[in-house]
Amino acid sequence: MWKWRDLIYMLLLILVLVPIFIETVLFNYLLNVFQNELYAGTLNGLIMAIIFTTALYFIVLKPKDQSWKTVGLKTFPLKQWKLIVVWTFTLIVVSIALVTVMSFVGIGTANSKTESLQSQMTFLNFTIGFISAAIISPIYEEIFYRGFLYRFFNSRYGILSGMMISSTIFTIVHIPTFNTLPVNFVSGLVFSWVYQKTGSIIPSILIHGIFNGIAVILVAIA
Repeated sequence: MWKWRDLIYMLLLILVLVPIFIETVLFNYLLNVFQNELYAGTLNGLIMAIIFTTALYFIVLKPKDQSWKTVGLKTFPLKQWKLIVVWTFTLIVVSIALVTVMSFVGIGTANSKTESLQSQMTFLNFTIGFISAAIISPIYEEIFYRGFLYRFFNSRYGILSGMMISSTIFTIVHIPTFNTLPVNFVSGLVFSWVYQKTGSIIPSILIHGIFNGIAVILVAIA
């Protein structure tokens, strides 16, 4: 369905162009403008979401006359809500176990994002952080990493390889927040599996959003 050329173009975008020009140059510019890491990071994330989805549409979907349904943006059977509940709970439990293990070896959970939110905790900042983490990020990340990347590798190498490869890339792009990488990888596996079982990216978006939303709330009350 999709060619290797499509993959290479998109990987160059997320692994080279975005880290250099969006996460570094643009972020530093926004930081100078707002003098606030949370605001700069949130706007930066929104711009990144627009770039990801726009590039995916014009590079991958539109040339082949494909719609967003091709990457899983479609309805799913109501009976699959049970799957969403089960896997949301599973991801939370596994993540707690991973964080506990990391704490035993001296790896904490704090990073620049959580510290920025905690140091500037107001209702407005909490709302901004929540919308960014629980709504914006899950939508564009699931469309790209599961709807495109997972499906690309799954179509060539099978379900397990598709899950492992797409989750590895999903983990790599979260560097340099190294202390979240194990959770990122497991999350990628869960989101891929749920997409595989439902045929829709929406359940993965919901689980991703709930998980991130809970994380923001825990940071706020910590």
